[in-house]
Amino acid sequence: MSMDLDDLKSGCKLGVTVGTAALALLMLAAWTGLTPRAWVAPDLPTAVVLQVPSTKRVAEFGAVTPSQDLRWVADRIADTRDNGSSAFILVDKRSAQMHVFDADARLVASSAVLVGAARGDESVPGIGSRAMSSILASERTTPAGRFVGERGINATGEDVVWVDYDAAVSMHRVRLSNPLEHRAERLASPSADDNRISYGCINVPAAFYDRYVQTLFSHQHANVYVLPDVKSVQQVFDLGNADPRSRIALQH
Repeated sequence: MSMDLDDLKSGCKLGVTVGTAALALLMLAAWTGLTPRAWVAPDLPTAVVLQVPSTKRVAEFGAVTPSQDLRWVADRIADTRDNGSSAFILVDKRSAQMHVFDADARLVASSAVLVGAARGDESVPGIGSRAMSSILASERTTPAGRFVGERGINATGEDVVWVDYDAAVSMHRVRLSNPLEHRAERLASPSADDNRISYGCINVPAAFYDRYVQTLFSHQHANVYVLPDVKSVQQVFDLGNADPRSRIALQH
């Protein structure tokens, strides 16, 4: 179908007229500050933020109020499952306290203990093979760290739990053979300052040892975490990004 010259002219005139009208509206809006209704952006719905519940595990202390360091270590053990499927023990040297937890990081029982006479978080190299009479007062430390405890027998035939076998550091029942040391009185004292008397071993009240420590280690190994009294817990324990699969307490 063909279009004659008059129709083409008419169409061009109409296009120019419509374009001019549209331009006039734009100019009017700019001069008056008004925005045409068609240009107003519609209200957008407010984004909904879903709260995802945290799955982080924490240790349960019950009625016990832990120190900041004790809470830090216990919570990371719980969250990383560093203890594997076993119960575990925390020894806080600063407060001279032992805490026994079940496999789900719930506190089972606590007791006062006696620890090394000297402050320090490492054992002197080779100390485990030396005679006790040669060990200086400054060397009588209880080492800090993560240990895999194992039940055994010491040189005198006493059943103990080895914490660091090479350093001859163990957990055992408190020995009351020397009345001048007042070990029973030290355990009963409300202060932790007089609980430092051993050569490095962790002395436990006999009844507590038999009921909790001996029972825990009767058929298995278990982790023993000894908190430092000089270093920070962050220096001693690498529990922030621990892979629980590589830290099973039952391994030997």
